[in-house]
Amino acid sequence: MGYDVGRFCGSVDEELICPICVGVLEDPLQAPTCEHAFCKRCIHEWLNHQPVCPVDRQTITSVQLRPVPRILKNLLSRLTIMCENQSHGCSGIFKLDLLSSHLIECEHNPKKLIPCEQGCGFVVPKDEVKDHNCVRELRCTVQKQKQKINELQNQLSEHRFLINDLRRETSLLKEYMKVMRSTNPSVRAIVEEIERDEVVRWSNSLPRARVCRWGGMISTPDEYLQDSIKVALVESGCPSHIIDELMDNSHERNWPIGLKSLETRQSKRREYEKYICKRVPCKQAVVVLQIDNPLLDEDMMVEPGLVMIFAHGVE
Repeated sequence: MGYDVGRFCGSVDEELICPICVGVLEDPLQAPTCEHAFCKRCIHEWLNHQPVCPVDRQTITSVQLRPVPRILKNLLSRLTIMCENQSHGCSGIFKLDLLSSHLIECEHNPKKLIPCEQGCGFVVPKDEVKDHNCVRELRCTVQKQKQKINELQNQLSEHRFLINDLRRETSLLKEYMKVMRSTNPSVRAIVEEIERDEVVRWSNSLPRARVCRWGGMISTPDEYLQDSIKVALVESGCPSHIIDELMDNSHERNWPIGLKSLETRQSKRREYEKYICKRVPCKQAVVVLQIDNPLLDEDMMVEPGLVMIFAHGVE
């Protein structure tokens, strides 16, 4: 809808009047052929009911409408208009193109947002301050938050259900692949390739680690510590077909020959620097995978790799 002509200072040229609402053009658009201009909102509403020009009845559609010429925009911007909050005490008069920015800051705007003076933290329209009830609004906000929480919990339950379904399907598929692997050589090769790719993807997702205190290595981790590291590996996405082997290899009884005893560990200390280690998230531990260390001597590596747990010194 256009601006009320009565709000403007002086006369307004007829070319600046919308034929539909008889107000001064607001966001004007022009018909393609006859070039009659209308308020954007007015002409769209008109064309929703009848696809013709309101002035000369030529057929037009919303898609054919185009912006008015710059000269018409300049004429509109030079008009002076009184603030629409005049009835609330504003005496300002502005160029039309400055009106929108003024309305945002107008102190007499009844819909201007102001903070509640009672300290509840809400921002409310100026004309609603007298009816604002902090307790009521807080209760309403709490209720909305509870509804959101319930919606999120329902979504979470649905996601968990889907995840459990996927886990069951994955478990069945792995069992099937295990059976096929033991009975069919061609399938065995395919499964081994899939499992290797899975390990490579997991390894690439882990950050590189640097061990600066090899003397802090724990050679006989207790059951509680091993369980803690295993949980961290599971959460990091460690492939299920290697996780038990990795954890078995975290104890010195399953370490390669080069790490078996204190004497060999001391004599092989320089070899440690050749390890490509990946950090176990949130733990003072690293995983050394065979796929990351293909050139290491056999006495320094076991399949599929090993977990090294430290008291300190992992960066």
